[in-house]
Amino acid sequence: MDLRLTGKTAVVTGASRGLGLAIVQALTGEGMRVVAAARTISPALKETGAVAVAADLSTAHGPAEVIDRALAELGAIDLLVNNVGGGDGGEGQTGGFLDFADEQWRQTYDLNFLSAVRATRAALPSLIGRRGTVINVSSIGARLPHNGPLPYTTAKAALTAFGKALSEEFGPQGVRVNTISPGITRTSMWESPDGYGAAVAAAHGVDHEPFLAALPSVSGMTTGRLVQPEEVAALVTWLASPHAGSINGADYVIDGGTIKTV
Repeated sequence: MDLRLTGKTAVVTGASRGLGLAIVQALTGEGMRVVAAARTISPALKETGAVAVAADLSTAHGPAEVIDRALAELGAIDLLVNNVGGGDGGEGQTGGFLDFADEQWRQTYDLNFLSAVRATRAALPSLIGRRGTVINVSSIGARLPHNGPLPYTTAKAALTAFGKALSEEFGPQGVRVNTISPGITRTSMWESPDGYGAAVAAAHGVDHEPFLAALPSVSGMTTGRLVQPEEVAALVTWLASPHAGSINGADYVIDGGTIKTV
């Protein structure tokens, strides 16, 4: 299927690895011109051919600086993918509500929620002019907030609600806003030896590798395997395309069947 994205422009945040890198690879593979922002520019990101921009998206000024650079490089923005996230690392993330101090809440919301608010605000004039698209990468943690670090899952819930509200306000101006909520995905969050998955395994007194092997079953993933980053990236490209032109305000869950409710 021709997704009709050749020559279109995109900005992707959190692009150096994992979901963000897979999204950049998919979009450039469809012929899009991409500005890819990340705190650290990885060799793999450089190889995509995207314009890589080093930026701290958790700061008040970082997202707008990325958008300004994108407008200078691309001229206009057809697609904004708010993918950057974090605060779900290893040490200090497996406790309950009383274990999280104000600073952890602030850092997590700055990166997972306010980065999207700031980037979208800066990009909207161009997106309105181009009748463009915003795609926010949230998490099934937004629907299952007890399944993960509380600051992280509630920040993702705010991001999901943000997308829905934006779709109502800016849909009549031609801007589509949708959300993708992945389940457990093969990224460093789960696979890194110092990531959240390793910390959860240690908290339960099990080795990391057996823990990962058991995750699909324990999490109720009827597919029997973790989500691949490329599967999420494929959904991003389709939602960005004209083939999804009547989809606005939706939240696409891609979790292998983890969530059991309608």
